[in-house]
Amino acid sequence: MNATTSRGALLAALACVLVGGSFTANSVLGAYPYAGGQFLRYGLACVLLFPLAGRGALPRLKALTSRQWVRLALLAAVGMVGFNLAVLAAERTAEPAVPGVFVGCAPVVVAVLVPLLDGRRPQRTVIHGALLVAVGACVVQGWGRTDGAGLAFSVCALAGEVGFAVLAVPVLRPLGPRLLSAVVCAIAALESAAAGLLADGTGWLRRPDAVEAGALLWQAVVVTVVGFVCWYMGMQRIGAERATLFSGLIPVAAACTAPLVGTGSYGIAQGVGSALVGLGVALGSGAPKPPVRPSAPLGDRHAEQPRQPPFEGTAARGGVESAAE
Repeated sequence: MNATTSRGALLAALACVLVGGSFTANSVLGAYPYAGGQFLRYGLACVLLFPLAGRGALPRLKALTSRQWVRLALLAAVGMVGFNLAVLAAERTAEPAVPGVFVGCAPVVVAVLVPLLDGRRPQRTVIHGALLVAVGACVVQGWGRTDGAGLAFSVCALAGEVGFAVLAVPVLRPLGPRLLSAVVCAIAALESAAAGLLADGTGWLRRPDAVEAGALLWQAVVVTVVGFVCWYMGMQRIGAERATLFSGLIPVAAACTAPLVGTGSYGIAQGVGSALVGLGVALGSGAPKPPVRPSAPLGDRHAEQPRQPPFEGTAARGGVESAAE
């Protein structure tokens, strides 16, 4: 594993640890309007991210095709707004572990789907590692009570988690991690506002209290700004298949932090599951990265772009979840 691969793995791991650790922040937002919370989270993140996108941001945005804009809108709707909504809807009739188990299967789906969409065969090593990660995530979380609606929304949450990685692949090269994160946050904020107005009318947004404001600020600054950029930086370096392996760290981080706030415990099952996740990540991330296709014009789904300067702001994005080399 060379320096670029190692750094990509660390960035992806950091993003997923931040997401897992942010579940405690989600627990205090149960009474806050969903759409309004998403609007504030992504809106603030967008404001913070755009100044970090660099001087060439506007020309890169103007060069995007209508098809790429549609993909960005789907990425925000499916992988961000839709994912969070599906998890909340699933937990109305299912215990939190149920959607968590489904989301834990995302590495397996991505390990198969991304190579097929790219016109190549899935790597056996990555698939084997993804299976271990999925099993480990299930062991960490266990299973819970549910009904048909809970299962259906859990499947939707899985689709959202997969979409967050798969839909980003063709637009990551032309935009880079920082600008991609800024754009999808802007779109997600607009989509959240539209959904709130349609579903809740004038009550879709209210002033948060001190605790809610702190949780929203954590989600916007740490989970979204830092986590999103870290995630896409890692994905850019090691590929979507291997980066998604690290999503198994989300339930591990949640299990480790839950005892700190008295919302859970860390026992033998969590220890065994964490070990399986670690083994799967080590196995799958050791597979060689697929070769990059030759350069193509902007607008082609595999277009190569000039290398971007490193992002310097990651030292300063939870249900997680960051710059081009």
